[in-house]
Amino acid sequence: MFTLIATVILYVFGFVFLYGVIRLAVRHGMEDLEARRPQVHRVAQTASADDRAFMRENAFLSGS
Repeated sequence: MFTLIATVILYVFGFVFLYGVIRLAVRHGMEDLEARRPQVHRVAQTASADDRAFMRENAFLSGS
């Protein structure tokens, strides 16, 4: 009987532990995304500006 109770307790605590680990990993992942967001936005703006400059300089390629 003791073995069954110990198994159930460890089983439940294992799920609680895994829930905590997964939640912590997701939180850190979201923080990394938030920290990287300004950099990604800056890179996107630079790429957009580069594309516009390229199209202005090479209008014959764009068909305009």
